Amino acid sequence: MTSRTLPSARLRYSAAAVFVASVLVLSACNGGGTTPGNEGTSASASASASASSTPSPTPTPTAAYKPADAKGKAQNVPVPVLPEAAKAETKEGLEAFAHYWYSTLSYAYETGDTSVMDEITMTGCANCEEARKVIANWNSGGRWLEGGKITTPAIETTFKVASDGNYQVIVQVQQTEIRAYKSDGSQSDSVIPASDVAQIFMANRSPNGWQLADVQRLNG
Repeated sequence: MTSRTLPSARLRYSAAAVFVASVLVLSACNGGGTTPGNEGTSASASASASASSTPSPTPTPTAAYKPADAKGKAQNVPVPVLPEAAKAETKEGLEAFAHYWYSTLSYAYETGDTSVMDEITMTGCANCEEARKVIANWNSGGRWLEGGKITTPAIETTFKVASDGNYQVIVQVQQTEIRAYKSDGSQSDSVIPASDVAQIFMANRSPNGWQLADVQRLNG
């Protein structure tokens, strides 16, 4: 999950202030004493003819993903799916969960839908609530956001419980530039530039799996 190591200067666990994702194998046993012959060939030909006369089902086309632009909102944005790795109560599982959570935040920026993120976020995360309000505001009344895609190229944790009872993860968070558009299609005056910051991701283990407790910017 970690693609590269964060600089050591960013790995200090400090208080911060701002916030700014069955293969079924069939084995058959030949248990009969009948040797394949003309009858088997005839049956095979009959089955083949039957199969050829049955039209193959046409696969349902998948709507193509289209990111937001000056003309309108993003379309057919893939919904993040919790990977199996993120369910494990391990160091790797926690890092995978942090990566997944940021993918749900990225999805929220693109779509205005925070429900996926909300399912894995505990109440009491003030920075999460602030982000939720901004996202909801700019994705309502015909307005939309362009950009804001989030990636997490580096994630690292010691997998030790802190004094507040949470596990801490240091995450490098990169977000592309964000442009806001009004319902009439005009662009808002404010443009949020691209960012590259380190954040402290605090998670708690519940009976239902990992949950985000809080997230703050790491000073340094």
